Amino acid sequence: MKAVVLEQVDGQTQAEVKQIAVPAEELGNVLVDVDWSSLNYKDALAITGKGKIIRNFPMVPGIDFAGRVASSSDSAFSAGQEVVLTGWGVGENHWGGLAEQARVKSEWLVPLPAGLTARKAMIVGTAGFTAMLCVMALEEAGITPQSGEVVVTGASGGVGSTAIALLHALGYQVVAVSGRESTHDYLRQLGASRILPRSEFAETRPLEKQVWAGAVDTVGGNVLAKLLAQMNYSGCVAACGLAGGFALPTTVMPFILRNVRLQGVDSVSAPLERRIAAWERLAKLLPESFYEMATTEISLEQAPAVAESFMNNEIQGRTLVKVK
Repeated sequence: MKAVVLEQVDGQTQAEVKQIAVPAEELGNVLVDVDWSSLNYKDALAITGKGKIIRNFPMVPGIDFAGRVASSSDSAFSAGQEVVLTGWGVGENHWGGLAEQARVKSEWLVPLPAGLTARKAMIVGTAGFTAMLCVMALEEAGITPQSGEVVVTGASGGVGSTAIALLHALGYQVVAVSGRESTHDYLRQLGASRILPRSEFAETRPLEKQVWAGAVDTVGGNVLAKLLAQMNYSGCVAACGLAGGFALPTTVMPFILRNVRLQGVDSVSAPLERRIAAWERLAKLLPESFYEMATTEISLEQAPAVAESFMNNEIQGRTLVKVK
């Protein structure tokens, strides 16, 4: 099969597209013909070697994929069935989706829901799946469209852009935070009612004026601290990223004086029942226009070069990889 293969040479990660053997059966009870994958920030960190994502080489990156079952020893899946996979360490410690075939464990797979093609599923991908989990977290915290504005940080990225589209579809007033003025028209098309520069979130005090009913934060660091200080009473922040750093320079004051909830959102090990629920909602909520606006399509051979563009903050929306 053809795949992106990462090797480590003299301490440096090297990425090459080449022909390799299909993974052995002991590595998973389902073999999937991969039709589509995507390029995420974590994939870019792995491919460029700028993040400690890969610990065992050689490795095939790609933290998600969609395709058809080629063979399965689990009766839950049959040949030809369309499936999607995100998370579970695939593309990190288990060969991933940037390849023509992937061998995985059956419990990692979700049947492709009605209303989604494999291509659309990878436009959504790990990023969109994470965004849906964030929106579900806000709903479960009691944040409704009547509660007030919901702010989304890292708005032009995969998680942020999908979160805006989902929240808008559900009737929320969405405010986008972006560091690039060139993304503003795109963010408005997705459903953002207004846009704030990232520079407004550089500094914070323990408590500030109450502004937000809810938030989806993909950045962490000072940005997350600022959000917490600005949350309404009983507000909720769904936090899923650390592009701005893993430290959190805040105090307990938003939590004990304003009843604020900080809800962590993990998409890697989410249980199957929640995965299925999230994918079914994604299939119903995202408008057709989202799939046209939010996507750049590349080939498997282009993946290493585009990974560098991720690290230079030159990517908008989702990057779809056409494997076959």
